[in-house]
Amino acid sequence: MERRSVPLEEKRLAGRAVLITGAGEGIGRGMARAMAKEGARIVIADIKPDLGEATAKAIGDEFGTEAFAVATDVTDRDQVTRAVDETVRRFGAIDVLVNNAWGGTKIMRLEDKTDAILQGGLQMALWATFWAMQQAFPHMRDRRWGRIINMCSLNGINAHMYSAEYNIAKEGVRALTRTAAREWAKHGITANVICPAAASAAFERYRAASPENAAKTASQIPMGRVGDPETDIGPVAVFLASEASRYLTGNTLHVDGGGHINGVAWEPKLPDAA
Repeated sequence: MERRSVPLEEKRLAGRAVLITGAGEGIGRGMARAMAKEGARIVIADIKPDLGEATAKAIGDEFGTEAFAVATDVTDRDQVTRAVDETVRRFGAIDVLVNNAWGGTKIMRLEDKTDAILQGGLQMALWATFWAMQQAFPHMRDRRWGRIINMCSLNGINAHMYSAEYNIAKEGVRALTRTAAREWAKHGITANVICPAAASAAFERYRAASPENAAKTASQIPMGRVGDPETDIGPVAVFLASEASRYLTGNTLHVDGGGHINGVAWEPKLPDAA
């Protein structure tokens, strides 16, 4: 059967202006593609300019929607606020903000973590999310409509070993999200969290370096596989970005094939402690 193309006016995110951090690859790119397919106009905010530009061009070419990239290091407040401002300048609004960027975790025992490592995690996730939300808020408030989607992790909820800065920062983002949901609901703004289990760029590197361990991780997920960024995580992000989610706020959605039910074991091998 030939698939009917959906007219723009029938698409769930038709004309919505969406900013996604860390969307040059992985889960961010998957969400961007899923939203573009539903008619959204997309801003790719990524620290790698060439990657961001390539992703934006591919999205525009494939889905016929407006898409552009803004080189953004989310640890720099000025660059984060510039990404929001550029979204508004180009599209006249910022309807949906997705805080997704993350730069990696130093796998180390808690007693070996330094102040700089902990601060780096907070800067990358918690502070970056806070800055973007604050900058987007007045635009959403004035239009009395907004969707904030923050990406967090089962690592923080279950306190996985050796990733303290990641765990702490992501749990901080969850608290920040619930606070925004409570304070900003009266303005027509929702704020929710996705905790995904998907083939992020980091997971793909892990799978390439250690295929047996990656396969073992996937086998512990009740559905027996690691999710696809576009077809498994993307549709949930589309829902949270749409009018259909208007009465859902302050929630954490585990989009992980059931991995959160009993937890997925995570105990990297480190040298014996001194």
